[in-house]
Amino acid sequence: MTEGTSVHTPAADEAPADSLVPTLPGTDYTDPGTFRLEQEHIFEAQWFCAVRSSDLDKPGAFRTVQIGRESVIVTRARDGKPRAFLNVCRHRGARLCMEESGAVKRSFQCPYHAWTYGLDGKLVAAPNLTSMPDIDRTAYGLQPLNLTEWLGYVWVCLADDPPSFEETVVADVVARLGSTAAIDNYGIDGLTVGKRITYDVQANWKLIIENFMECYHCATIHPELTEVLPEFADGYAAQYYVGHGASFGEDVEGFTVDGSEGFGRLDGVSEEQDRSYYAITVRPQVFVNLVPDHVIFHRMYPVAVDRTIVECDWLYTQEVVDSGKDLSRSVEIFHRVNQQDFDACERCQPAMSSRQYAGGGVLVPSEHHIGEFHTWVEAAIAPGRT
Repeated sequence: MTEGTSVHTPAADEAPADSLVPTLPGTDYTDPGTFRLEQEHIFEAQWFCAVRSSDLDKPGAFRTVQIGRESVIVTRARDGKPRAFLNVCRHRGARLCMEESGAVKRSFQCPYHAWTYGLDGKLVAAPNLTSMPDIDRTAYGLQPLNLTEWLGYVWVCLADDPPSFEETVVADVVARLGSTAAIDNYGIDGLTVGKRITYDVQANWKLIIENFMECYHCATIHPELTEVLPEFADGYAAQYYVGHGASFGEDVEGFTVDGSEGFGRLDGVSEEQDRSYYAITVRPQVFVNLVPDHVIFHRMYPVAVDRTIVECDWLYTQEVVDSGKDLSRSVEIFHRVNQQDFDACERCQPAMSSRQYAGGGVLVPSEHHIGEFHTWVEAAIAPGRT
């Protein structure tokens, strides 16, 4: 800039051009109070995808996950069914399980005063419990949580009166693909985890969702992805149109980092779905990526206003995993996409507290659908703002 030259900076309240739509204000990505509202009214109120069912491979196997402000134990009971409980002893409130995963033989025992709970959550033992016959062992058991299984994952809801699973989780899939049959074709519940990578992203969860929902950035930061899916170079995301899948390039043989051949098409995948990539956002914290020979499934665990743990599963048929075939080229393409995306989100996070971003930014036309996500977030936390 030469001396004496001035640049017009729009005021925070200045109306954007007609083609641009305003985003949320920067404080919504940095304010701990806003994050607490999201924890209470979104993560603790909606269905939350907690663990892969196969992680609970036997009775007593467990994982602990953070859902909103709560630590939750997800385990498999002796009857073979999954159960979820708050990770809190009913005696004095000690955390039962400090480990992220593990297995117990028959029960969970509090390390503080040895109150002991069966895999069904019932209080089964405690020092001097026999001298307290008035204690209802069910009433003083672990706090159970609502739970269901879909797509081979355990979904948990902390709300006393959970929303309809069909009208929320399933509805997000239908809104994207047009029907449940379209996702059923991939047989996700029967697939096996071939690779799992956990990412610790120093960014607000909404930035990650917004990034996944658009492809305006694809030509800039995803060279490998746009080689395999050339239409992404034009900036239109796979989620922009209902039922639309991004087509593989003419010379691309498979969804791999170099476009080389992948694995055999999943049995249920239709001719129409072959050689296409479909992306689905399931609010509030799941991404599903469908390609002909495997599925990439992301779960986000927002743990702070500026930190989100993302666990990503690459799912293949059991035959492919057992064969010992090299999965690296198949895994590498989306691992690079993840790293590129999360780096971009971490680049944005510090600027959310800038005075320049106090009034937010803007969405270009190919990103306008992100505005619907912003509206959904604002409506969900509105009761807490009053």
